Amino acid sequence: MKFPLHIPLGLAGSLLAGTLLLGCGGKESGSDPTPQPPVTPPTPSTPSQVALWLTTSDKSALFYKSTVSLNFKAAGTSNQAITVDTTQTYQTIDGFGYTLTGGSAMLIKQMSAPERAKLLKELFATDENNIGTSYLRISIGASDLDAAVFTYDDSAQPDPTLAQFSIAPDKVNLIPVLKEILAINPNIKILGSPWTAPIWMKTNNSYIGGSLKAEYYSTYAQYFVKYLQAMQAEGIRVDAVTLQNEPLHDGNNPSMLMSAAEQAAFVRDFVGPAFRAAGLTTKIILYDHNLDKPDYPISILRDPGASQYVDGSAFHLYEGKIDAMTTVHNAFPSKNVYFTEQWTEATGKFAGDLQWHMENLMIGATRNWSRNVLEWNLASDQNNGPHTSGGCSTCLGAVTINGNSVTRNTAYYTVAHAAKFVRPGSVRIATNVPGSLPNVAFKNPDGKKVLIVLNTGSSPQTFDIQYRGKVATTLLDGGAVGTYVW
Repeated sequence: MKFPLHIPLGLAGSLLAGTLLLGCGGKESGSDPTPQPPVTPPTPSTPSQVALWLTTSDKSALFYKSTVSLNFKAAGTSNQAITVDTTQTYQTIDGFGYTLTGGSAMLIKQMSAPERAKLLKELFATDENNIGTSYLRISIGASDLDAAVFTYDDSAQPDPTLAQFSIAPDKVNLIPVLKEILAINPNIKILGSPWTAPIWMKTNNSYIGGSLKAEYYSTYAQYFVKYLQAMQAEGIRVDAVTLQNEPLHDGNNPSMLMSAAEQAAFVRDFVGPAFRAAGLTTKIILYDHNLDKPDYPISILRDPGASQYVDGSAFHLYEGKIDAMTTVHNAFPSKNVYFTEQWTEATGKFAGDLQWHMENLMIGATRNWSRNVLEWNLASDQNNGPHTSGGCSTCLGAVTINGNSVTRNTAYYTVAHAAKFVRPGSVRIATNVPGSLPNVAFKNPDGKKVLIVLNTGSSPQTFDIQYRGKVATTLLDGGAVGTYVW
């Protein structure tokens, strides 16, 4: 039996923007915008060793905590089985989350204080009733999902001493929202990525395209140092930076090209030494672009002068295949890999997007050594804004914010299925992949096991979770995802 309750976590009272799931097994309805009173799911009639959180492709269950008792018993069924083996361990997990774009921060900041606090608690608190987002990416300067383009030194003339440097544009929305998030979850990891250098540093004197002039490599390295120091002065520690978002794409607004050879020189001769001289421990992560070019980060990691400063490499999946992350990992096992961006298109369908993102990102990226998974982006408005002129106009946020109304979209649920349960410091553990049941498992620092399973088939699948010689038998509808915790 399905209880079609919207989340957060069975609290139908959080339903906003006219989204209400009615009746057992009911479908989505947009006809009643009135928030409903809280509904508490019935408790299982017998104790359950395994908790199941479920999302179905038809939205009849949206991150719903199942009330079905699920217990381990002696093996002996003929069902296909997913065997969970804690003796084989892989990478440590840093977290799961979103890009908090400047536009996302603006929409959140414009909410009333009570509604903003409520949403941020739902997204970032780690207690039973919230999803515990544990990793954020932010832009260094504007991304294409800001209302306008800016850098931290938009001087009309070259400013090689960075006398005009200021993070003041971020003090309007981004920094205040980050401070509220950090008050809820002070341990959240933050990754910073620039979309462009200041235009006076660039070969074409434009926010779009162009490359960093050789004479400004040292200045731009100091730009990163000043940024990290300014954020630290605000009480915000940036755990890691990439040096250029999508360095092989020059058509976005803003954007900048940076070849692998240029990035190698930038790290080796400028950024790495500048961070070391400033006493900064912020991680330097390479590339931050599509998985069709694993040779980009590999070529830099082959340079020992650059590699000494590098923590790892970051990837998107607009091109290529997710297993290219394993190619990079195998080439340099001591270096980490990260998954830092994937959009959900506003014109997409929930069922298809849920399956694709769960299979390729939450399951696929982590099975290919990624320490994190970040969806693009956290929030957009009802018109898929804000964005720059020429920026993405069809990027769907994890939540849509219209004034104080919030609608939860695909990426909200994909991240929730991992972030709430797979806490930072968890390690991936071994599982097999039977038939149409892609999956991944983790062991938390507190010893709890987490198994995320997707049924890519069109019909229900019964299967066993096999652990230490016993099995728990369960069922997932076609297209459904379940997170199992014990």
